[in-house]
Amino acid sequence: MDGAAPAGQEDAMRWWRQQRDQVLFGITTALLLSGLTFMAAGAREAADRLWVTATLLGLAYSTAALVAAARRREASVDVIAWFALVGALAVGEALAGAVIAVMLATGVLLEARAEARARRELSALVARAPRTAVRDTAAGPVEVPVAEVVLGDRLVVRSGEIVPVDGRLLGPAVLDESALTGEPLPVERRAGEDVRSGVVNAGQAMRFTATATAEASTYAGVVRLVEQAQAQSAPFVRIADRFAVVFVPVTLVLAAVAWAVAGDPVRAVAVLVVATPAHSCWRHRSPSSPASPGRRAVVWWSRAGVPWSGWRRGGSCCSTRPER
Repeated sequence: MDGAAPAGQEDAMRWWRQQRDQVLFGITTALLLSGLTFMAAGAREAADRLWVTATLLGLAYSTAALVAAARRREASVDVIAWFALVGALAVGEALAGAVIAVMLATGVLLEARAEARARRELSALVARAPRTAVRDTAAGPVEVPVAEVVLGDRLVVRSGEIVPVDGRLLGPAVLDESALTGEPLPVERRAGEDVRSGVVNAGQAMRFTATATAEASTYAGVVRLVEQAQAQSAPFVRIADRFAVVFVPVTLVLAAVAWAVAGDPVRAVAVLVVATPAHSCWRHRSPSSPASPGRRAVVWWSRAGVPWSGWRRGGSCCSTRPER
C-alpha cells in the first residue's frame, strides 16, 4: 500500500504536467461562457463571480510563468498580461479579466501543442532510422547492426527497405527519395552514383559500397540538426524576446500616461488589455515549418552542407532521371 500511494501521486503529477494547459483553457473558457450566460439571464453578480474566478486562474498561471522566467533570467512579455489581469481586478472589470485569461490560456495551449508536435516529429525521425544493414559477403548476405558498417562494405538493400548509410551504387537502382526531397516519383540512379541514407529502395534489390559510417551518414546528420534546432530558440523567438525588453516598458508608460491624462485607471487597464493580444502572438507562437517532411528535409540538407541542385518551386527536382 505504501508503494502504491507514491506511484499514484507520480501518475497524477505526470497527468497534470501533460494536461494542465488543456485544463487551464477549458476552465477559463467555461467560466467566461457561463458568466455570459448568467449575464444574459440578468444575474450580473453571479456572472462577475465566475469572471473573477477565471481572472484569478489566469493571474496564478501568469505569476508562475513570470517566476519561472525570472529564475532563468529571461525577459518575458508575460508581465503585460499580469498587469492587465491585476488591473482588471482592481478596477472591477471582471469580464475584461476573464477575456485576458482565456487569451493567455489559448496562447499557452497553442504553444504546448506545437512543442508536442515537434517532439512527435523528432521521435518519428529517430524511429525511422535503420537499425541493421545487410552485408554482402562471399558466404551470402549477413545482417549486422548498422553501427558495425565500415567504409568499403558491400551492402544489399532489398525492395522496400531504407538505405542504412551513404554509399555508391554498384548497379542501377530505383529509389523513393520523397522522405528527403519531397519528390513524389521514384528516381532512377545509375551505377557509380551516390545514394544517401534515408531513401527507400523502390525497385529490385540493390547493391552499393558504403562511403560513410552510420554516424557520419546524411540521415544521422539530419537527426542531430533537428535535435539541435529544437534545443535552441528560433531566430524569430530570439528577436521577439529582445523586442519584449522595449515593448514592456513602452506599454507601461503608455498606460501610465493614459491614466494621468484621463484621470481614470480604467484607461490604463484598457491600454494593457489592447497590448495583451500582441503579447500573446509573440510569446505563445506555433513554430513555423515547411508544409511537408520532404521540404523540411531540403532545409535540413542545405544546413548540413549536402549538395542538392536543380530545385524548382514546390521542393522537387527538375528531373527525376539522371542525365544521359
